[in-house]
Amino acid sequence: MKIGIVGAGQVGSAAAYAMTLMGVGSEIVLVDANADLAAAQAQDIVHATPYAHPMVVRAGGYGALTGAAVVVLAAGVSQKPGESRLELLDRNAEVFRQIVGRVMEAAPRAILLVASNPVDLMTYAAQAISGLPSSRVIGSGTILDTARFRQLLGAHLGIAPQSVHANVLGEHGDSEVAVWSSAMAGTVPITEFAEQVGTPLGHDVRTRIAGEVRDAAQTIIRGKGATWFGIGAGLARIAEAVLGDERAVLSVSAMTDEVAGVREVPLSLPRIVGSGGIVGELRPPLDTDERAALKASAEQIAGLARQMSV
Repeated sequence: MKIGIVGAGQVGSAAAYAMTLMGVGSEIVLVDANADLAAAQAQDIVHATPYAHPMVVRAGGYGALTGAAVVVLAAGVSQKPGESRLELLDRNAEVFRQIVGRVMEAAPRAILLVASNPVDLMTYAAQAISGLPSSRVIGSGTILDTARFRQLLGAHLGIAPQSVHANVLGEHGDSEVAVWSSAMAGTVPITEFAEQVGTPLGHDVRTRIAGEVRDAAQTIIRGKGATWFGIGAGLARIAEAVLGDERAVLSVSAMTDEVAGVREVPLSLPRIVGSGGIVGELRPPLDTDERAALKASAEQIAGLARQMSV
């Protein structure tokens, strides 16, 4: 099955590379305003296929997206010095106005997978511009934050992160909510597991872990300018769930009718992802503090969404 990726920069190319290594799909098409960049990225990635999975990886124009089951939107502009977040949002919304229509013309049945930041608000923009139902416009949301949370918890507990079942909800950003109350290690509540293995999750430890999850991007950006490997793998995982009709539960962003009394807001919840896109939505139990934090996160995102020009 064909996957399109619009935007062949670090995030788009990392997603294509992860998909190639994981064997997600059978063909990947990279589209970029810089055709030479797209061609170079495609050529570099296809050279990995002898050591990974058989895959066609090529560059092309929007017409090459015809028949794509999933199209990743990884295009956007960077924030200028002195530019407000809303001004950046409006400029990225303008980028989406230029590309989303062309994507839909070529691949009207595709699931749109939004990676451009700020991802929750760009998911809102992609849906508004495309006119697609919310089930077919998926933002990567907190899939990366959730991966970071699970990795840090696994390291603290001395177990594989795949054995940790915990989610980050709300905004992919400063107001994100790490959910402790329903977190599990295997089939055991995370706090009970931590006590059993002698690594308690006291207040200071929780504060440190949640802070490291929230601040991970800035730490990486200080070192190398941007993040791309983690989100590339996350995008590959979402695409895998769609193409395989897995009905996998993933923490992804989408327009949501109501969260904590806030209506029409794009944010992350655990959602069931399959061939139709988002085919179900879960509401995990939250404690009082987590419910309040999720409400605050939803209000912040909704306030910005109302100011966007889409």
